[in-house]
Amino acid sequence: MPKTRPPYPDSYRQKIVDLARTGRTVAQLASQFGPSEQTIRNWIAQADRDAGKRSDGLTTVEREEFTRLRRENRRLKLEQEILAKATAWFARETDKIPDKDSNS
Repeated sequence: MPKTRPPYPDSYRQKIVDLARTGRTVAQLASQFGPSEQTIRNWIAQADRDAGKRSDGLTTVEREEFTRLRRENRRLKLEQEILAKATAWFARETDKIPDKDSNS
């Protein structure tokens, strides 16, 4: 089972990326500072996306927006489901069942 650890702080990631851009190899940085080589490569790629140097994925801002929209979408679907159940319950309580075709 892989070990999990809390995410590295943004400032730490930025320092590693800056060191990589000054000519240090990913292997050197990984052995000296601890994150895996692939993790450092991912940080460099994400920094390049954020800087507009790459377009093969989402920027950090876009990723945060996407996450926020997914969360909001999930909440809205839940609210819609609750309202549909409440409508059906109130309709049964008043002995007035709405048509299945209605969008109410």
